[in-house]
Order: sequence, then C-alpha cells, then structure tokens
Amino acid sequence: MAKVLELPKLSPTMEEGQISAWHKKEGEKIDIDDLLAEVETDKATMEYRSFDRGTLLKILVPAGSVVKLGQPVAVIGAPGEDISGVVGGAGGGAPAPAGAGAAPQEKPQEKKEPAPQQAAGGEAPVTDAPQATRGDAVSPPTQPAAPQPSSGGRVKASPYVRKLGRERGLDLSNVAGSGPGGRIVARDLEGLKPAPAAAAPAARAAGALAEPEVRPLSMMRKAIARRLTESKQTVPHFYLSIDVDADPLNALREQINADLAATAAEGEKPPKVSFNDLLVKACAIALQRVPECNAQFTADAILLHRRVDISVAVAVPEGLVTPVVRDADRKQVLEIAAEVRELAGRAKAKKLRPEEMANGTFSISNLGMFGIDDFAAVINPPEGAILAVGQVRREPVVRGEQIVPGRRLGMTLSCDHRVVDGAVGASFLKVLRQLLEHPTQILLG
Repeated sequence: MAKVLELPKLSPTMEEGQISAWHKKEGEKIDIDDLLAEVETDKATMEYRSFDRGTLLKILVPAGSVVKLGQPVAVIGAPGEDISGVVGGAGGGAPAPAGAGAAPQEKPQEKKEPAPQQAAGGEAPVTDAPQATRGDAVSPPTQPAAPQPSSGGRVKASPYVRKLGRERGLDLSNVAGSGPGGRIVARDLEGLKPAPAAAAPAARAAGALAEPEVRPLSMMRKAIARRLTESKQTVPHFYLSIDVDADPLNALREQINADLAATAAEGEKPPKVSFNDLLVKACAIALQRVPECNAQFTADAILLHRRVDISVAVAVPEGLVTPVVRDADRKQVLEIAAEVRELAGRAKAKKLRPEEMANGTFSISNLGMFGIDDFAAVINPPEGAILAVGQVRREPVVRGEQIVPGRRLGMTLSCDHRVVDGAVGASFLKVLRQLLEHPTQILLG
C-alpha cells in the first residue's frame, strides 16, 4: 500500500527545512537507510534517509522548497500503484502544466466569468480568460496564458525559484505555475527565455532608486538572527579587554611547527599548530583554574560545568557555526589542532552533525586572520562567556629601558553578568595572560 513520507525532525531545534537536493528519482527503488534527499536546517545540511522499502512513486516537493515539519514530501509504494487517493489526501501532487491536453475539459468554463469570486479567494486560474475561443484553448503548452495576479499582486514561488528567475532574467508574473495551488516550481522555468531588455534611459529619473539584490534567508541565517537577538535582549553583557605580549607565544608556535616539519616522513605534509589551537588549550586550562567562568545561568541556579567543552566559531558562506572541542582540558595541543581542522572542514562542507555544535561551555571567536585588532563578540547562550581574539600585531614595545620591535595580541571577554561578575572575569583574563606570556605551561597543562 502506498505511503506518504513526511519531513522528519532532523535536528533538535528544527521547525522547518529546505530541500536542497533529491537523491532519488520518481520510479527508483528505495531500501531502508537509502539517502532520499538533503535538507538544509537551522544547523546544517542534513541527510534525510528512508525508513521504508518500496518505489518512489511521487515527489511532492521540488528541490529548493521550504517545508514545515510533518509536511508530506513524497509517496512510496509498489511499482505502478495508483496513488491518486493518497496524493489528494496528502494535499500534494503537482497538476499537469496549464494547456497540456486540457482543451476539452476547459471548454465548459468559457461560458461563465468567475473573476469576482476567484479574486476574493486568491489567484485566478491561469486558463480562465474572458471571451476565450476554441483557438485560445488549444494554444501550445510552451506559451500558457499569463496568470492573473492575486489581489495583492503576489506571485506564488519559493525563494529558490525566485532566485532562479532572477538569474535567468525571467518575469515570474508571466509564468504559469504547475505546482499545488498554482505555485511556480523549478520545472516551470525550463526552456523559458528572458524578455528582451528595454533600452536604458539616458539618465536615471530624478528620485528613482536602483532595486537592491534580494537574498532569501537560509535556514542557518534565520537561526542566527533568532539566537543573537535573543542573546542581546535577554543576556546582560559586559566586556573586559586585555592586551598581551605575544612574542613568547609566537616563538613557541614557530618552534613547534619547525619540529613537526623536521620529524615528518619524506613526502608527507607535516601538521601545523595555529595561534588559535594554542588559545583553545590555554582557555581550557584557565577555565579549570577559574571554574566560575565555565558556567551557565538557569532560572533556579548557576551551573558550574565539570567538563570543558570549547565552542570554536567558524565562518561559512551562510553565516557562523560553532563546532565544539570536547574535553579540551584533557587534550594535547596537537590533538586540538587536528580536531579543529577536521571540524572546520566539515563545517564549511555543511557536514557537521547537530550534536557537534551543541552544549559547549565557553566560546572563542577569532577574527585575527581578517586583520581585526579587537572586537566584542555576542555570547552564545546558554554559555556564560565568549572570548573575542584579534590579530597578532607588530608594533614597538617597551622592554626595560628600551623600545624594541614586538608583538601584541588584543582580546575581549564578553560576560553574562548574571553568571560572571567583573572580578571573576578579570581573574580569568589574568590567568589567561600568564599562560600566554609563559606558554610552555600550555604544553604542560
């Protein structure tokens, strides 16, 4: 018996998802755990795998569509099985394109003008044209009658389809939708050519503004906007900044990388340790020594975590993700370096699992590679603090009675004042400064 597949919950905070791509086609056989589609959620792009066996009889939602949890997306069953009843009950199924073999059925509709009733309830059908003739009814399917806009002038199409239309120079108001309820889907744009560009005016009309580029919000960007707004509105931030001598840290890093290169096998690319890897380890040690910064606020109590799980901010095209280095206090610097590289690589490929980005106890955001000297980061709830790290700067410094070339590193700690008081935050930064300016302790921690 045919079965309707609904969009499952693929991450703990998921409320909707965008079908990025289908990996099975209609008519293909499906087995348990086969990859059906990729779905972009608020966290990452997740795999949607089958829990059933059968044949994919119908795809109800094209790639690029945003789908709510529990919404029907496909139908599976036995090959050749009649699914008309199942599709109708699911509210899905795409009708045949307008004008395709529909002339005999449309002829009776030419006798009556339904425009007043249709306009009140939504978009008017694209095949109902006043005073239509038999010749109009059998016009080729590649040139359907232009759909009548709704009372609000809105064209029904997903952000993905609108993007395709912009890229191809198509006016979607002149495209007949073959999706549910007349919705324009990606296949409706195939073979269509853009309208000829109008001649540019000699000068822009006074007061006229160029249209902005419209970039629909991705699932990740929606989640970022929601969480950061919540953080700034509900978490009382305050900020503490320090500037440390980075020469010892730089010398240690150069020595570690030189030793790694010298001991690497011939032809093997040696691993490298970054400033950020050393910072992760240094922060982990500092959190052990000042556990009040490794804390979380709840309505009834402050939670002092016994684990040190550090979230590391990674920039991706859609925004920012924070994979977590678990038990950073128990790992050596080389372990941390390898893990951060692996997590960052999968973050940029959108292959992180939701649990790899959740339940951190402290965050580090480093913009030094972009030439930023210092900045203040927004706390990642429910964590109690985040460290913002700038670039290592070359500048004159005073050593004893002399001014000599040196390196400085600026950092700002954003604290949740419900959890971390000023003295606690200052104590943490004091310990961190001592570790960074005497970095052999990082290797011993």
